[in-house]
Amino acid sequence: MFQGVYTAIITPFSDNKIDYDNYFRILDNQIQSGISGIVPCGTTGESPTLDHDEHSELIRRTVEYVKGRVKVVAGTGSNSTAEAIELTKKACDDGVDGVLSVNPYYNKPTQEGLYRHFWEIAEQSSKPIMLYNIPGRTSVSLTVDTVLRLSRHKQIRCIKEATGDLGFMAKLTSVLPGDFTLLSGDDNLTIPVLAIGGKGVVSVVSNIFPASIVKMVNLWNEGKLEESRKIYFKLMPVFQSAFMETNPIPVKAAMSWLGYCKNELRLPMTSLTLGEQADQFKKIILSLREEGLE
Repeated sequence: MFQGVYTAIITPFSDNKIDYDNYFRILDNQIQSGISGIVPCGTTGESPTLDHDEHSELIRRTVEYVKGRVKVVAGTGSNSTAEAIELTKKACDDGVDGVLSVNPYYNKPTQEGLYRHFWEIAEQSSKPIMLYNIPGRTSVSLTVDTVLRLSRHKQIRCIKEATGDLGFMAKLTSVLPGDFTLLSGDDNLTIPVLAIGGKGVVSVVSNIFPASIVKMVNLWNEGKLEESRKIYFKLMPVFQSAFMETNPIPVKAAMSWLGYCKNELRLPMTSLTLGEQADQFKKIILSLREEGLE
């Protein structure tokens, strides 16, 4: 079910409130660019700073606005299993196509704890689940054996893989069932992940260049490898600069430069540090835009 380009969408703010006018403009651009799905309430959407009412409202209004034009896979993870179940059930009731469920963070469960956490969520979810393995933010990582065990649940159908370990991902794709997909969780590894059997990417940079990311993935899947790689290498400086500071700080700045939103984040996230790196990032984006990348 989960394949193609899913945009980990930003949450624009204005005076510390969700700016739905600009959010819907961003959604329109994403949909027109041909992406497969939207992922609201992820880390890129500053979900840790959304209260429960905002979290639920953002998911509900995303579903209502998208109207089935692309898939909506909402972030509903938590380091409390009970809370993750509550968020998941609410998102399912609001009509999402799937949910993104991250490793429990801070409390560092064992592999058995991880297994039971995700299994319990799946038992309560009426929609397919995309696991999110990102040890850099959670301090725990799913093993191949645990993912394989979880893949036996009919609702757990995908993993967003952000370990950065291609060997690990290759092992996963070699043992997982054919209807279970792996998506890259890192923009700069999209082509390598496709090469080892991944089916797409949950992208941060597709906030900025959605059509180009979609084209790059589609060209690869059509066997036009050189054309795909050309786009990949053109975007590589963006992939790198988009993480010069903690995500979503750079991408929020970039979207403000392009007129999509204010460069407003919620603490503890702060605006991109001004200086040579930020100036270079802006020049790269504007230069690629002039070249026709969108």
